[in-house]
Amino acid sequence: MPITRRLLAAAVLACASLGAWAQPFPSKPLKLVVNFPPGGAADVMGRALAQQLSTQLGQQVVVENKPGANGNLGADSVAKSPGDGYTLLMSSGGAMTVNPFLYSKMPFDADKDLVPVASVARVLVYLAAHPSVPANTAQEFIAYLKANPGKLSYGSAGSGSSPHLAGEMFLRAIGAQAAHVPYKGAAPALTDLLGGQIQFMFDPGPGLRHARDGKLKLYAVGSPRRSSQLPDTPTLAEVGLAGFDADTVFGVYAPAGVPAPVLAQLHGEINKALAAGPVVEAVRTIAGEMALGSRESFIERQNKDRERFGAFIRQAGIKAE
Repeated sequence: MPITRRLLAAAVLACASLGAWAQPFPSKPLKLVVNFPPGGAADVMGRALAQQLSTQLGQQVVVENKPGANGNLGADSVAKSPGDGYTLLMSSGGAMTVNPFLYSKMPFDADKDLVPVASVARVLVYLAAHPSVPANTAQEFIAYLKANPGKLSYGSAGSGSSPHLAGEMFLRAIGAQAAHVPYKGAAPALTDLLGGQIQFMFDPGPGLRHARDGKLKLYAVGSPRRSSQLPDTPTLAEVGLAGFDADTVFGVYAPAGVPAPVLAQLHGEINKALAAGPVVEAVRTIAGEMALGSRESFIERQNKDRERFGAFIRQAGIKAE
């Protein structure tokens, strides 16, 4: 082929590539991976967020649940996805701030392979028990636990999940013993709590409607301050556990390599969605607190959580089961 024709062909290809790159984002449906089972806090918020983003972006945002290994399976699938912004992760912060301390070998690098896009909500955990437990206040429950070492069991969303860490922090703070029963998510743990197979758990919100119906006893919130939606529920600090803080921030992550303009667009659209009724209501149903803010503040909070949870996990010697 003559040089001029080769140059012309190269120019045509370059223009075609430039046109493809310049195509407005998004130009096709997006996928939002939730790394916990349906019915849990991440799923409740993720589905509401996906529906709102579909409306805002003019492209369908499909939710795909990939639970397992305390969120590692779903997070790993997103970490290994193309860095084009079309595959996102809705997760508790634990996959990035807790799992690296639990697992001797991670399937992805939490510092490099996933990029924080936007925080969604600060999720509180609520100390709740089956109605068969003969205690009506947090103080009575603590006394009952201490009087019955090892006789009660508590559930969690998995080893190292925020409900598990809250349970371990609680037991160590009061000097009591109880058996930990890990599940593949908060929803199946809640099912067994309602059925009486376990006696208590730190619920990340989905169980509160059952507490309102009298199917669970609600004792306290494991947060530094009371919930704005449940102002009559005391904090554990108020009942004697000074400094107790098991809050985690749930948010959206993307694979490394997503272009900065796309990250900025996604961050802006998610913040916009957080002000919409359906997403606000979803966070309200789990009695969480909205966490609208900058990417920088999200990253700063994640770093602080990694530091404090990592220190506790090392001290307690907790490992993934």
